[in-house]
Amino acid sequence: MRAVFFDFVGTLITKEGENRTHLNIIREVLKRSNTGLGAEEVWKAYEEESSRLFSELAGKEARKVRDVDTEALRRVAERYGFTVPEDFWEISLKMHARYGELFSDAVETIKALKDLGLHVGIITDSDNDYIEAHLKALGIHDLFDSITTSEEAGYFKPHPRPFQLALEKAGVNASEALYVGDNPAKDCVGAKNVGMLSVLLDPKGEKRELWRNCDFVVSKLSDVVEIVKGLL
Repeated sequence: MRAVFFDFVGTLITKEGENRTHLNIIREVLKRSNTGLGAEEVWKAYEEESSRLFSELAGKEARKVRDVDTEALRRVAERYGFTVPEDFWEISLKMHARYGELFSDAVETIKALKDLGLHVGIITDSDNDYIEAHLKALGIHDLFDSITTSEEAGYFKPHPRPFQLALEKAGVNASEALYVGDNPAKDCVGAKNVGMLSVLLDPKGEKRELWRNCDFVVSKLSDVVEIVKGLL
């Protein structure tokens, strides 16, 4: 084992923090439009629209995440009668930097893996500016040896290209690498299809019916260190 790669949202940062971030994005958007709409209702509609769009794009040629997010919000705005601000993406970056929340054991896990002499990287469906700004705001940007995004790879997971590009950057074979994510269909399947081992982070055991897609399942990130030690 020579390299460990992580997904980002739901793996290094909590889904709860991401939900809080998106709710505050919607609050700011609605504030600009001077509407009396309830932020929570609009946020839920936005999450549903965004999830639908990204599900349709899984494994396909990548689009800028900013464009997909903007399209999702535009559809919701048409439904509810408000305007999408021209600086929507800037609002989004600002709120992600302010409200993003790491899992409590994320930093110690990354450092422990690096202490074992491993290449530690990120493979994420993300725009370059988003992940760069977010990692810097969280204070962990410099902990990673490589960062591979869908924007750079040209495809969304589980397409092989993001995983292959990350392996090329690390200079390792797929059989020497492990990928940690929270989505069995995109993360585990995508990693295994190129020959990497896969670890599913499922803190609440909510994805039990899809565990068969993954080589390992953990309830906390720090468990990854023990898995890796057993593979060295």
